[in-house]
Amino acid sequence: MNRLKNELNFLKTLAGINLASAMEYRASFLSQIFGMMINNGIYFVFWLIFFDRFGTIRGYNIDEIYLLFAIVTFGYGIAYMFAGNTSGNLAYLIAQGRLDYYLVFPRNVLLHVVFSRMVVSALGDLTFGVVAYLFTGRFQPIEILLFLLLSVLVALVLIAFAILAGSLAFFMGNSQQASHQLNMTLLTFALYPNSLFSGAARFMLYTIIPAAFIGSVPVQIIQERNGLLLLGLAGAALVLWGVATAVFYTGLRRYESGSAINVNV
Repeated sequence: MNRLKNELNFLKTLAGINLASAMEYRASFLSQIFGMMINNGIYFVFWLIFFDRFGTIRGYNIDEIYLLFAIVTFGYGIAYMFAGNTSGNLAYLIAQGRLDYYLVFPRNVLLHVVFSRMVVSALGDLTFGVVAYLFTGRFQPIEILLFLLLSVLVALVLIAFAILAGSLAFFMGNSQQASHQLNMTLLTFALYPNSLFSGAARFMLYTIIPAAFIGSVPVQIIQERNGLLLLGLAGAALVLWGVATAVFYTGLRRYESGSAINVNV
């Protein structure tokens, strides 16, 4: 318990330092946040036009899309606000031999690497998620609690998948582009209603690219207030983290130092 407490305090300190560093340049900090909000808004306009023309599609209407975007973007914001190194940077650090810096510290290597960087634009996703949720009209305490809890689970799934994608660099060399594409594929499919897919594509969204676990499944949980499905999602997140951790440390045994001298400020 003491070790867990120390690790949590360490992560809290990292988050504080990252935020303070990002806010040092206020103009850049605010422009990245608003830029991401605008980017999300433009993407969302597509769905507004689509549902205005076609109405309900396989059980989804604009209300479900509001909820889907709220959960995915808020969860994405949580994930990359704290675990910024999983946003394509993990593969780069591995391929360039830049894990040396983290290996000399008496800390959990995976957690230290993952949580030592913040993606400032993720705060824009976080804000957009809150705004989108306000349009859902779901303001009962249980619904708000479920939204927050599910967003955390979504963030955990996103981080775990990103660790898996980034760990490809241990086995493939420079896989930064592949890692980024995998993460973007997961996010893209998560923002589509699950009911649009069937057969092999639907199976893929629950296995290889677990987009259903960060999009449609959380929406269904809130709609139905389904406790069993919530436990299932929590279990899926736990399993994915276990697999991601095992793959990372298996790859770490293959890791070769970059023999580079890096200055870290």
